[in-house]
This record gives sequence, C-alpha cells and structure tokens, in this order.
Amino acid sequence: MVMKLLHPRLPLLWLALAGLPLPATAEDSLLLMLSGDEQLVSIATGSPQPVSKAPSVATVITAEDIKATGATDLSEVLETVPGLHVSRSGFLWKPLYSIRGILTEVNPEVLVMLNGIPMTNGYYGDRGRLMGGFPLEHISRIEVIRGPGSALYGAEAVSGVINIVTKTAEEIDGTEAGLRAGSFDTYDGWIQYGNNGGEVAVAAYLRLGHTDGFHGTVAADAQTALDGAFGTHASNAPGPVNVGYDSIDARLDLSHEKWRFRAGYIGRPNLGVGAGVADALDPLTKGDAHYTNADLTWHDAKFAQDWDVSFQASYYDIADTNTDVTLFPAGSALPLPLPGGKGSTIGMVGRPHDWEQQERFGLSGLYTGLERHKLRLGSGYNVDDVYKTTESKNFTFAGNLPVCINLDCSMVTSTQANGLLFLSPHLRHSYYAYAQDEWPFAPDWTLTAGVRHDRYSDFGGTTNPRLAVVWDTAYNLTSKLMFGRAFRAPTFVELYTLNNPTSLGNPNLRPETINTTELAFSWQAKPNLKTGLSLFRYQMKNVIRWIANANPTSGNTAQNAGNQHGNGLELEFAWDAAADVRLSGNYAYQHSIDENTNQDAGLAPHHHAYLRTDWRFGMGWSLSGQVNWVADRSRQAGDTRPKIADYMTADLTLRTTQLRKDWELALSVRNLFNANAREPTSGSSAINIPNDLPLPGRSLYVELRYRL
Repeated sequence: MVMKLLHPRLPLLWLALAGLPLPATAEDSLLLMLSGDEQLVSIATGSPQPVSKAPSVATVITAEDIKATGATDLSEVLETVPGLHVSRSGFLWKPLYSIRGILTEVNPEVLVMLNGIPMTNGYYGDRGRLMGGFPLEHISRIEVIRGPGSALYGAEAVSGVINIVTKTAEEIDGTEAGLRAGSFDTYDGWIQYGNNGGEVAVAAYLRLGHTDGFHGTVAADAQTALDGAFGTHASNAPGPVNVGYDSIDARLDLSHEKWRFRAGYIGRPNLGVGAGVADALDPLTKGDAHYTNADLTWHDAKFAQDWDVSFQASYYDIADTNTDVTLFPAGSALPLPLPGGKGSTIGMVGRPHDWEQQERFGLSGLYTGLERHKLRLGSGYNVDDVYKTTESKNFTFAGNLPVCINLDCSMVTSTQANGLLFLSPHLRHSYYAYAQDEWPFAPDWTLTAGVRHDRYSDFGGTTNPRLAVVWDTAYNLTSKLMFGRAFRAPTFVELYTLNNPTSLGNPNLRPETINTTELAFSWQAKPNLKTGLSLFRYQMKNVIRWIANANPTSGNTAQNAGNQHGNGLELEFAWDAAADVRLSGNYAYQHSIDENTNQDAGLAPHHHAYLRTDWRFGMGWSLSGQVNWVADRSRQAGDTRPKIADYMTADLTLRTTQLRKDWELALSVRNLFNANAREPTSGSSAINIPNDLPLPGRSLYVELRYRL
C-alpha cells in the first residue's frame, strides 16, 4: 500500500534522499507532500522548509487566507500574524508594524521585502507611502519571521522580516479580472494574466483604484493649542483625517530557463497627509508618490558539481513629491512675522520633494559537497543615493521658533547657497558577505549557524551572527532554541538633517542593535489540531532618539541614547473541527521596558488575540469570520493621559462561486459592530493630538471576479 501511494513520486523522492538538486517547483511539491498541508517558508534560511522545521519563528499567509478574510489592505492581513500589531502614524497615515512590542515613531525596525528585495527607503528608513493600499490580488503568499534576520538580510531586520511574494505565471494560469467597491467611495479594478506554456513564462498585473478614505474625527490638533495661546480661530479640528488616495499598480514577471526579469510600478497620486504633517489637520494637501522597481535574476541549480548559484541585480526608484504642504492653516499665528513685516495669509507652508535611487547586486551559492552540510555563501554591493532634494517654504527658524523668511512672508526656494535646504543630496554604499551552514549533526537534530558582515561608507561595519538548534523531539513535536543579532542603519534624515531645530541630524550615529533569544515548540496534538508556542527575550542597544540639546533654543539632535529590553510569548493553533469547519487563532503577550526611564516602553499592546472561523457549506459557498482584540497599551514615560482604550473588532466575509461558471462574488463587512478603535499618538503628537488617532468604523465591500 505504501509503495502504491508513493509510486508516482518515487523518482523525486530518490533524488531528494540522494541529495541531488531538484527543480524549485518539484522540490517545493515534494516538501509539501512530505509535510502534509503545512506551508513552506523560504526566508528563514533561503531555502523552502516546513514552518515547523524552520530555524525561525515563522508564519505564512497564503492567497487563499487573504481571500477568506476579505482583507482590502495589507495592514489588515498582517494584523492576523501572532505578535504583530499594525498601528498608525498621523504623519501621512503610514502603517507602523509593531513586532513583539518594538514600536517607534517612524518604524524602521521591520524589514519589508518584495520577492526577497528590500523595499526600505534610506531617507526615513521606512517603506515610504507605498504600503498605503498595497494590492492583495497579485500576492501568492506573505512570509513573516518574528525575531532578528540580519544574519541573512542585513539592515532593518531587527524585530522581524516580512516578504511579499507575487504570483507566477503558473499560479495565475490564464486571465482573471476583478472589481471591488465599498464604503468611503472606494472602488478599484484589476486584471492579471499568466501564461506558462511558451518559451517565456509571463505574469502580468494591472490595478487602478480610488478611495476617499474614512472620515474619522480628530477632536483637537496642534492648531487648537495655538488658537488658545494666540486668540486665533484657525484650526480645522474637530475634523476628519485626510487619508484618501488614487492607486496605480502594475507588475510584469518574465522567466526563461535560467533567467527571470521582474518589474513593477506603484503610484499613489492624490495621497492624503493623514492627521497633518505638523499634527494640524490639513484637508487640502495631496502628495504624489511613485515607486519603480526592477530586478534580473540568473539561477543555475547545477552550476557545478554540488553548487547551486544565483546572481541578482535590482533597481529601485523612489519619488515623493507634494503640493504645498500646509503645516499650520491660514489664520494661524505661525510663522511669526519679522519685525516690520506682515504675517502669512496662507499659513505655514512648505513644498518638500525628495528622489532616491537604489542599486543592489548580489551573488549567492548553495554548496552541498560536504557530507550532511548545506553551506550557503553570499556577498553583494548596494548603493543608496538620495540624489535630489528640493524645497520651497515661507518659514525658517529663529532658535526653535518658526518665523517668516522675509517681510511679506512669501515662498522662497531653499538651496544650499542660502542655507535653507533641509537635507542636501547624499550617497551611501555598502558591501556585505555572509555564510550559513545547516548541519543535521545527529538523528533528529539540526544546527543552523550563520554570520553576516556589512560595511557602510558612512558609519562603518557591523557583524551579526545567528545560531539555531531544531530538535524533532517526538514524531509530533518539534523544539527550537535560537539566538540572533540584528541591526538598524541610521537613516539619511537622522544623519544629515539641517535647518530644522526640532530634528537635527548627527553624522556620528552608530547603528541600533538587538540580541534576541527564542525558544519555540510546534506540537501536532491531534491529526486535526496543530499548536505552537514561542517564548522570546530581547535586548536593544543604541536606539536612535531625538534628544533635546543643552541649549533649549537649539532643538533636538539624533542620538544613540536609548536602550530597551523585553520578553513575551506567542500561542497559535489551527483546528479542523469538522470536514468543512476550521478554527484558527493566536494570542501574544509582550512586556517591554525603556531602560532610560525604567518604565514600560509604551504604545504596543501587552495582549493581542485573534480568532478566525472558516466554514465551507453547500457547493462553492464559504463564510469566514474573525475577531481581533487589542488590549493593555501603556503610554510612554511622561505621558500623563489616561491609558489607551482597548478595542475589539469583528469582520465577516461571504464568498461564492455559484452565481455562474467562472464568476466569484464576495461580500465583506469590516468592523461589524462599529467599535470605536483608536491608535495612540506619541512624542510631540501626544500633546498635539491628545485624543489619539481614530480607525475606520463599520465598512462594507462587494467584490466580483471573473476568470477566463
């Protein structure tokens, strides 16, 4: 009977046992067969492995998971990952990914990759505005590792790594078109095509969309306080946040034999500024962000005896431009008029633009010539060039007070010559090399050890090791003990900002570092019940913060002034309660201490729970419901406001393929019970926007897909 079951795959099985290289698709299929329905994760080591066996704490979200939840935004998808909470910044409404309690104002401690290539901008160290409404229909899977990843991926992989993998020609296999419409005047349409039958495999995707964004109310803002101090009446608060945008997304994937070319474009015209650039509501300003990327990969699984070799070159272009950005509205007392001059009739206004290019070149090889070892070696060279910055504004600073530049308070173009430019162009280049060994040193035991060294042109070098032992403790239990170090590179803003006393750069900054120890268990309690438990402890050093200078009129300067430590746990399960019913969920607890104040680091939830139910009924019908609970969020030290309110949201999605052949219809309601959910403001925003940031209330969406 066993031989009969294995017979169709015996050639592949013998190849695998003999250690011979397999085509990637065949190897993945074999691994899936041997691991049951468990998902594979690649970013833990660079090779696909079952999640339970990988030397990292990992989660894989499939395209089917995304459809089932009815998510319309990447943030909604990531919120389902254990230990990962998505908060919001009032500044441009950027998503903030808090993993294991590590949450900072700009959130550069999480590495986000698209098909294995970092999407970090060197300017702020975050993902810019591209994560706003990132399209989901073209995603094959999302891989997430919680914990450090710098031993393989370098900078920013401090608290975790998120890799978005797009669909291949084989996965699309034809043409699919879709439309979605819903609350907040939201509508978008997409089409994707995949053909794997010719000499060149082709996958293509195009989406156009628009949303006005929800109109959550901010009761008081920074201008509210200025109105009280100066007797003015300029504030737009109470008023709605400005979070609408248009979206243009296009991707192309071509592969032929050993070569693969991918290119993409993300456009976000008419993108709102959230709660305002200076925490004063700005209903009119719209940004315009454009991101273009391309990569070329050559991969030879049989480059030489025992060698699998890959070379990759990639390019990433970032352009963030704006209309006139109103920091404080017309009628505000700011900027203050010069002696003998007149105040501004348009408010405090600036028009900053920045352009950035990144080039990356990497060579990696997997060597299997040593008995029972898989040795991965790699090296590369990266260039990050903020090649152009421009700005026009009607204000400058006298000490830390904003004043008009000239007597009539008109707009002036900032240049290096007149000393008003906020950031001059800068170029950074870096080199790296890494080595990793996977060694099954005893029956049921595997040791993964690795180290990577990065050397930067502006702050020097950093070395980051990893060590993991995976033990197949029993036929249904896997245990892991892991240690890793990671780093976050100082950003261009932190290093080189000028003429802004609220945040002056410091070219002497060193990278942030973290050491993390983890203990994890994966237990197949029953054939229909999988559970997981992970315990962690971390220590962060040299955290970059904006520190007040000795002279109170000279503002703040970036300093390696912070240390933080934390610990916690994550529980997760998936239970097939019946043939057509699955329950899954997770719970995370974390406790993080800011060592400067010896108080809770604040902002991130101490308790976060998620529960999902999937029910397939009838022929082609499914109903999925999910509940998300965010609780026990402390304020940062010195913030005397009441504790941040807990919230619980519920979503429901009904999907069917029974209307007509090749058609699929879905109805989804988000925040079903219209919970009053809010995310905390921090830093100066804690004073300027005291009532925190609102999240969307109840919203409805209908989606229609047609497959040729």
